Amino acid sequence: MNNNLIAREGWPFIGIALAVFIITVTIGSIPLVVAAFLLTLFVVWFFRNPERETPKEKGVVVSPADGTVIAAMGNSGGDTKISIFMSVFNVHVNRIPATGVVKRIEYNKGKFLVASKDKASLDNEQNAITIEDENGRRIKFVQIAGLVARRIVCYLKEGDSVNRGERFGMIRFGSRMDVYLPAGFTIQVKKGDKVSAGSTVLGYYG
Repeated sequence: MNNNLIAREGWPFIGIALAVFIITVTIGSIPLVVAAFLLTLFVVWFFRNPERETPKEKGVVVSPADGTVIAAMGNSGGDTKISIFMSVFNVHVNRIPATGVVKRIEYNKGKFLVASKDKASLDNEQNAITIEDENGRRIKFVQIAGLVARRIVCYLKEGDSVNRGERFGMIRFGSRMDVYLPAGFTIQVKKGDKVSAGSTVLGYYG
């Protein structure tokens, strides 16, 4: 199996699942073997890390997460907020929405409310990353833990140069991503749309 097709955070879990499967085979109980085999398949599937074709056009912002758009609206001050809910069935590897430099990373420990609720944006454990693009525009995207998600992973550090579509982390077992964009952004998605990290265009500038 190509290691790049599985998120690196998944290998310890896959190892545990395989160990459980081997133990059940040793025990010889068919129901346990079947259950352990299905569990192993689920863990491998959950940590899948598929390749994505990232749009090359200038000025576009791509989704940082797989999932369903649960909000896409303008805020006071002319900025735009797009919220994406990630269920346990979505790919959980997160990707950079726009090329630029990481200006700020803010981690806040919080609660573990259901990620699809608006209150999760304020109260849940979260990690906010702010990128400045070549035109000085700042794009903020926030990894938010959910009811089941208890682990936010981010590989970035302040000062990093990043490219649109690059992998930068993940949130384990169901979560949410909020994206904040400055004035002048035209939204291309609406509530209910399914989006894919690194490939779905959320909108564009100009």
